[in-house]
Formats: sequence, C-alpha cells, structure tokens
Amino acid sequence: MADAPGEPTPTSSSKDPSSFLSEIHGAPITVKLNSGVEYKGELQSVDGYMNIALENTEEYVNGERKNRYGDVFIRGNNVLYISADK
Repeated sequence: MADAPGEPTPTSSSKDPSSFLSEIHGAPITVKLNSGVEYKGELQSVDGYMNIALENTEEYVNGERKNRYGDVFIRGNNVLYISADK
C-alpha cells in the first residue's frame, strides 16, 4: 500500500527517542528549558522521566553565557527540547 501524498514516510534514518539519547550519551548537547534558559554540556545520563545529568555545563540566558557549572541535574518536566551539538 502506497503512502498518501504529503504523509511522512519512514526511512532508515528514523529513530525513536531512546535510541537517539543512547547514541548521544557522553556527547555535547543543548537542553532548552520551558523558561527559555539553555544549558550546554556533555550528556551523562537521562531517565524515563527525561531527568538529565550534564557535565562541564554552561548556562545561557537570552543567548548570553551567564554561568559555568561542573555538574547539572535538570528535572525532566522543565525540558522543552534536547539537541545534539556538532
């Protein structure tokens, strides 16, 4: 059966969120909070509630670096999105 026009088609590059998160473990990421604050650091762990632990973390407010932290724990209900950095 063919897909209807305009509908997304699955590709070999499609990933579920848990496989994406396991692939970026230890990699630099950006976490944007619902408040607009961003944290950039190395992903150390994430759980089923999207609680995130980062190392070597920098905090950005309105695009400007405000603080540096060694370790940061972010509660999952505050997370707007997670982005893998290059």
